[in-house]
Amino acid sequence: MRLDTKHHDRDVARLTYVYPVVSRRAKGVSIGVNLNPNNACNFRCVYCQVPDLQFGKAPEIDLALLERELDGFLDWVVEGDFMETSVPEESRRLNDVAFSGNGEPTSAERFDEIVTLVGQVLDKHRLTGKIDVVLITNGSLVHQETVQRGLAQLKQLGGQVWFKLDSATEAGQARINDYKGGLDRVRENLRLAASLCPTWIQTCAFEMDGAPPSEEEQAAYVELLRWTRAEGLPLEGVLLYGIARESHQPEAERLGRLPEAWLEAYAERLRAEGLEVRVSP
Repeated sequence: MRLDTKHHDRDVARLTYVYPVVSRRAKGVSIGVNLNPNNACNFRCVYCQVPDLQFGKAPEIDLALLERELDGFLDWVVEGDFMETSVPEESRRLNDVAFSGNGEPTSAERFDEIVTLVGQVLDKHRLTGKIDVVLITNGSLVHQETVQRGLAQLKQLGGQVWFKLDSATEAGQARINDYKGGLDRVRENLRLAASLCPTWIQTCAFEMDGAPPSEEEQAAYVELLRWTRAEGLPLEGVLLYGIARESHQPEAERLGRLPEAWLEAYAERLRAEGLEVRVSP
């Protein structure tokens, strides 16, 4: 097993729920917890690199198996030779455990129990408070009580939420994410997430059919950030990133990477609204 930032194969460790990646955003090793091994999601993002993606939710999770896999993998990382044998020298740092995989993790019916379980495994390895715990989510299910309990538990672990927001228009969300739930739901779920756990907005920006996001899309996004400030949402900031890996969706050939200079200029426009913006080209 040799890892790099361009390959995030969920099967690289030959486990059901746990997989390692070298994260360009985390600048180190992230241990993923994939609660969607069935490749099911309630979004279909045009840039998604999951093959054979299907509409749906996470299957029933075998908590005992998840615990064994995470416990064993952390043993290999913390006590064994994983870093030396599998990770480029400049990235040999355990940065986080992330709920991120082949679909929307909060669609797991026992999501709150799963967060508690992961916290217990981290406690066993004396990692609580020493590494990040991240939920990478499209935010569409935050209104559910099970998810809210999970976010409250995530906060107790010192964790954070990365809330996907690729567009602040309903047309853009339908085109990019195949999401038609409406902006009112997005705003309310973002408000809930930020009230329960430290929350970043994460946004993927890219060319589509040779063009960057339109001025209309950019202006709508800025207006949404202004709304968060006016409403007093305690957001951590914005994680703005570009496409790094090949999409496995039908739109793949229509997508392209934006120049780093474009992303940086857009980030400056967003910073003018008073939020921290981190860029990962």
